[in-house]
Order: sequence, then C-alpha cells, then structure tokens
Amino acid sequence: MDPLDNWITSDQACARLGIAWRTLYNHHRNTPDFPRPRHIGRTLLWPADKLDEWRTKHPPRKKRDDER
Repeated sequence: MDPLDNWITSDQACARLGIAWRTLYNHHRNTPDFPRPRHIGRTLLWPADKLDEWRTKHPPRKKRDDER
C-alpha cells in the first residue's frame, strides 16, 4: 500500500468539498480545526478522510437563492 493513497491534490480537495481554491487556502490558514496538508516538494496534499470528517462537522452554507 502506498503511504500517499489517501492524500489528494488541492484541486481534488476543492472538488470534494465544493469550494473554490482560495477558500481552501483561507480555511488552511484561518480555521483551527481544518485538516493540515502534507508538503511534497511544493505540492500540498490533503488527507481525504480528514476532509470528509471536517465537511460532516461543517456542512456547506446555503446560498441566498436556496433559502427562498
């Protein structure tokens, strides 16, 4: 088993969470319980299972159009 099997790229993390790239990095810097990435060279890899756990605890906000 490859030790990086459960790690995903930033693009994959954004798609998985349904957020923009900028939001991912804002969470990384400003949200204390947001999963920490691993640096492989200049690439950040994110733990897929931890991102899923975080999303379960923090559901996406509803858009204003959805509230009507």
